[in-house]
Amino acid sequence: MNSEGMKPSVTTSGSTDDDAIETRFTAFCKNGLSLEEKACSNAMKLFKETKHLLSSNVSAIGSGTLEEAERFWFSFVLYSFKRLSEKIGENKQHESDESGFSLCHILRATKLNIVDFFKELPQFVVKAGPVLSNMYGEDWESKLEAKEMQANFVHLSLISKSFKRAFWELFLASDANVDKQQNANSSPDYLSDCHRFGWLLFLALRVHAFSRFKDLVTCANGFVSILVILIIHVPIRFRNFKISDTPRFVKKGDKGIDLLASLCNMYDASEDDLRKTMEMANKLIEDILRKKPCPAAECKMETLENIDTDGLIYFEGLMEEQSLSSCLNILEKDYDDAICNKGDLDERVFVNEEDSLLGLGSLSGGAMNVTGIKRKLDSMASPSKSISSPLSPQRPPATHVNGVLGSPSAKMAATPVSTAMTTAKWLRSVICPLPSKPSAELQCFLSSCDKDVTNDVICRAHIILEAIFPRNHERSATGSLQSVNLMDNIWMEQRRLEALKLYYRVLEAMCTAEVQILHAVNLTSLLTNERFHRCMLACSAELVLATHKTATMLFPTVLERTGITAFDLSKVIESFIRHEESLPRELRRHLNSLEERLLESMVWSKGSSMYNSLIVARPSLSAEINRLGLLAEPMPLLDAIAMHVNSSGGTPPVSTLQKHETSTGQNGDVRSPMRPCAEFRSVLIERNAFTSPVKDRLLALSNLKKAPLQSAFASPTRPNPGGGGETCAEIGINIFFSKINKLAAIRINGMVERLQLSQQIRESLYHLFQQILIQRTSLFFNRHIDQIILCCFYVVAKISQLRLTFKEIICNYRKQPQCKPQVFQSVFINRSSARPSGRTGQDNIDIIAFYNEIFIPAVKPLLGELGSAGTTTRTSRVAEANNSNDGPCPGSPKVSPFPNLPDMSPKKVSATHNVYVSPLRTSKMDALISHSSRSYYACVGESTRAFQSPSKDLTAINNHLNGSRKIRGALNFDDIDVGLVSDSMVANSLYLQNGSCTSSSGAPLKSEQPES
Repeated sequence: MNSEGMKPSVTTSGSTDDDAIETRFTAFCKNGLSLEEKACSNAMKLFKETKHLLSSNVSAIGSGTLEEAERFWFSFVLYSFKRLSEKIGENKQHESDESGFSLCHILRATKLNIVDFFKELPQFVVKAGPVLSNMYGEDWESKLEAKEMQANFVHLSLISKSFKRAFWELFLASDANVDKQQNANSSPDYLSDCHRFGWLLFLALRVHAFSRFKDLVTCANGFVSILVILIIHVPIRFRNFKISDTPRFVKKGDKGIDLLASLCNMYDASEDDLRKTMEMANKLIEDILRKKPCPAAECKMETLENIDTDGLIYFEGLMEEQSLSSCLNILEKDYDDAICNKGDLDERVFVNEEDSLLGLGSLSGGAMNVTGIKRKLDSMASPSKSISSPLSPQRPPATHVNGVLGSPSAKMAATPVSTAMTTAKWLRSVICPLPSKPSAELQCFLSSCDKDVTNDVICRAHIILEAIFPRNHERSATGSLQSVNLMDNIWMEQRRLEALKLYYRVLEAMCTAEVQILHAVNLTSLLTNERFHRCMLACSAELVLATHKTATMLFPTVLERTGITAFDLSKVIESFIRHEESLPRELRRHLNSLEERLLESMVWSKGSSMYNSLIVARPSLSAEINRLGLLAEPMPLLDAIAMHVNSSGGTPPVSTLQKHETSTGQNGDVRSPMRPCAEFRSVLIERNAFTSPVKDRLLALSNLKKAPLQSAFASPTRPNPGGGGETCAEIGINIFFSKINKLAAIRINGMVERLQLSQQIRESLYHLFQQILIQRTSLFFNRHIDQIILCCFYVVAKISQLRLTFKEIICNYRKQPQCKPQVFQSVFINRSSARPSGRTGQDNIDIIAFYNEIFIPAVKPLLGELGSAGTTTRTSRVAEANNSNDGPCPGSPKVSPFPNLPDMSPKKVSATHNVYVSPLRTSKMDALISHSSRSYYACVGESTRAFQSPSKDLTAINNHLNGSRKIRGALNFDDIDVGLVSDSMVANSLYLQNGSCTSSSGAPLKSEQPES
């Protein structure tokens, strides 16, 4: 199937003959990449093992043409070969063959761009995963580093935009500030060279100082340090500001402008971190460019006038036009040497203005628009009502521009970089000052248990956080690598401390709340629960990682390194949000979207501890759970984790740790709780960074009964401490099912509104989904809940005699914010017996095949009740329910009517006019309303006159529009020739993001109709 459509997989013939396609691949390697014979031969081994996958999936790649699919497949194979062969040492054997062989070389030769490459790569990863595993080992995915490279690309896209914007605001030359005797024609060339010099120096910082942990916050500090160097070295005739009277530099002292403090004020950067980054940048200039450093206080240069020079270093002649060219050549060669033998992305592409290579599309179904102004890095986004949770700590109004140099009064929209820096400021100012040990209040709770568990809690925290943030014990004689390792260890230690302090803070708040719920001070059951503490530590570490936006330690790293599962983590997210009141909005959104991701698929994956509870709560499902080998392995012992941390400086995969577990699992399939490769997800979701005002919403599920945390983490077979005769597993599964139903209700509602279906249809859809969850639970095993929802839409449409095709359902689903093409392209099945196709065993098929082969036979007995529920049906087609073991059990959640959902916004208030109403938060108001268009908007809560009613505001706005003042274009809401804009367009415009999942190809959907 096509990545953007539902075309059937085809097996081509003739032109895709094995010999012919191998010949084309060999020619491409030799002619397109100039590889020598040995390199071509090694690459051909991987190609031969995967070429059958290309022939059977042509229509699922790109636009579905054979020629384009081949180019994509060539690029996937060569990228994988390069990355994986160098990891196992093959590169050393034929280094000369592949010198300079990078991802950008591959993409230029195949005439593809980076965005399209990363959009299509997940399909190759899913399909070729078994082949890559056999050839390169089970850890091939971690060695491939595809997700990390994609995250790196996203971060650099954002940083390069911020750097470019800041640079040209600082140094945009004009006649007013360029010396008249200076040749004006040379100014743009010189400034362009300065811009390139700044970017290359920034890349040198990343290569020689930042190492693996190229997180967005560290990179932002890096580009701010480059701005400082440029400001004090670029001749003042090229400045677009006057240092003494500009509102940009607000930190002043007796000695003049405090340049670093002023830039930190603009970018919410840490002055201490910026000074350390400045030291590294200055050292690079001294070592690489061979420039002699001089304390700026001893220099009498024009560029240093009115600047406090204490602590600044000046390099004489650094930015002189005569020497700038040689500096650029040196930095270019240094970068070439750093990446020549790696398959990494050539990061100079961002300053080369290679739009054809960067791409104009969006990553991951709208996750990032590389060249657009409006961006989002959270494809869970939805323009829905959000919790009113202002960023803490509060910032004074209009103190400075968020991430953009300019007048403080001209406040601009927050950028992803400025959002990250603001969130990091919270961590720095609220969490870092806290003690790195339990407070007196927390120690009181810990010592009030049956035995004092203070030492146990402290010891566990250090072991687990050391596993999540391991030390780098590599040794090297080269100064550069030693410096890099030192920076790695410093970075890790800082992150460990931040996570530790956050853990203690939230743990104390949770204990306080738990005491109030239980009316007892003794919390032994909770505070001695190993899984609970690991979940808390994992959640704290994930928030620290989300704050810094690392390109490497992506979710679910914290699960793998702590030995917990997605289901475990989902139990603490709500409590974590509720008990840390100062948590910034961006981090609340991160946890909410993370919970949504856990619920939609990860908790249903093989190895989830949810199955260990489900098998107790629903014994009738035990046979199927055991047949599929879904149970989670026992959690690795703390001693085993500690042993590996101490011996290797890090932690191996959980499956390795489990070998040291004294107990054995309930099935023989050793399975770490990490997701399968079939769930290769965009890193833009994993490192949810710059989210929309998403659904800050309901996954807190305030309408659910608040059960004590100790019952959530108690043994599944233990009786509920609250009484009622239920086990803890039954209580936990009921709460989990309630969350699943709530999430499904939101997604059903979004699709119903988009398809303009009736409320009766919505009720039928929700009713059927609940019935399937309760009585056909096994349909969810190893699957995504959206796959079930899509099938529900089609079967309800058939029963209700609606003219709604699967093509229309999928087209509308692609516009949903959570859409991932893999959802309808690859559905897990496990054929227990021979089917008409003759296949048995596990497989992945498209949604239509799943509907016909699996879904309809399973749910047909449930459709009779759906018909009697009030929809227009053909009930004679429905058979009676069979004696399935997959039925409800006593205590299962009862089917409920469609729940009340938060008002979705923007809400269309007219069926015929382009009129939308949306609550507008203060944080978005200035972003949406520029000075030139402010009079066009009605903002309830912000009056156009003091003490004036909203009705008078609207009257005033109408008078503005109907007056004689000239405006740029007519606003006509009643012109019948003007088509209504789509809801998704409005959502994208209002929330400064590109949330559309529109198709990039017009390929038709699969033509055959599903069985009904």
